[in-house]
Amino acid sequence: MTPTLRTERLLLEPYIPEDEEGFVALFQDTRVSQWMGDGPASEASDRALFGRIFTKVYAQNLFDVWAVRRDGLLVGHAEIKRTDVVGGHEIIYALAPTAWGVGLGTELAEAIVAYGFDALGLTEVHATVAATNEASLTLLDRIGFEHVQDIKEEDGSTTRVLTRRLAATDKSPLAR
Repeated sequence: MTPTLRTERLLLEPYIPEDEEGFVALFQDTRVSQWMGDGPASEASDRALFGRIFTKVYAQNLFDVWAVRRDGLLVGHAEIKRTDVVGGHEIIYALAPTAWGVGLGTELAEAIVAYGFDALGLTEVHATVAATNEASLTLLDRIGFEHVQDIKEEDGSTTRVLTRRLAATDKSPLAR
């Protein structure tokens, strides 16, 4: 069961059915969805994805996925899950543009990484990021991720694989 996590300004908790409209709005915003998965999808696809969070992910306890809230409002999405792309666990995060530029992305990514190290016992976590997503690449570099390889996609684009390894200095930003 996906646990509730808290940072200084964010609450990460399992989605509830009432989050559907906010989830769909987040994923329908092309400023966000251009960097997620295979890019923007139809509204129907995003609604189906939201439904699968309950019918598959939570029902079968497949991996952890969170609604990200600030001051009670849904402002983002986060996951940590096994992936064959990098042979380990990958973090995934997205914030609504209204939450950009004030350090929440860093706070969110650090929280997911800390959860991976602390709760899941991982010694490394990965992120796959489009080579053109400068904001995420900069954020992940700043919090200790290192570029380990590039993947050439079928459409000709490049995905960067980044890894952060557990260090003795890693301290949990959770429950501050």
